[in-house]
Amino acid sequence: MKKVQQFIENQAFGVCTRLGEMMDIPTSHIRIFFIYSSFLTFGSPILLYLALAFIRDVRKMLRRGRSKWYY
Repeated sequence: MKKVQQFIENQAFGVCTRLGEMMDIPTSHIRIFFIYSSFLTFGSPILLYLALAFIRDVRKMLRRGRSKWYY
């Protein structure tokens, strides 16, 4: 079960994990919030999640690019 959880967390961009680390909140609570709010608002938090994932990936890509420039 732990391997399945780690696989899903790695493939799900890590947005909930990063938010949980920043706000010192368990990741499971953030995921439950996204699930419930997406049911109540017909999917709009999914758009927010994807936007946060995109921003996170762009920042990671920029950091990788900068490290190549310095070496």
